[in-house]
Amino acid sequence: MEQHNGQQKPKVAFLCVHNSCRSQMAEALGKKLASDVFESYSAGTEPAARINAQAVRLMQQVYGIQMEESQYNKPLSQLPPVDIVVTMGCNVQCPTLPCSHREDWGLEDPSGKEDSAFFQVMDQIEEKVLDLKRRIQRGKLGQ
Repeated sequence: MEQHNGQQKPKVAFLCVHNSCRSQMAEALGKKLASDVFESYSAGTEPAARINAQAVRLMQQVYGIQMEESQYNKPLSQLPPVDIVVTMGCNVQCPTLPCSHREDWGLEDPSGKEDSAFFQVMDQIEEKVLDLKRRIQRGKLGQ
């Protein structure tokens, strides 16, 4: 287990229903931007067969991340015990999982929309991942 400031790094699960787009992008950006502070995972209640092809293409284009090489769609049962649960904005169907902190990021699902909708969501996820990283570093998670 990796250590952060002498403590175990918290595990963050990014959840949505199909685990094909927003939660996968959040897992990838969490790994890229905040792996020094927290471990990133993603899952869904009804995982799709594949990661959204548009999300894969645009994450490669913008961040150089090849999501399909290290990530796949998975059910909640494949997650390790986590400390923090972040739901993507799937409202009523949002998955629940035991954790010490939970928040919802309220992101629109860009699936089936233009690339510009994906870029907007990617920007929001990047901003929120960095904000979560700062809050964890400062010990101000509930704020």
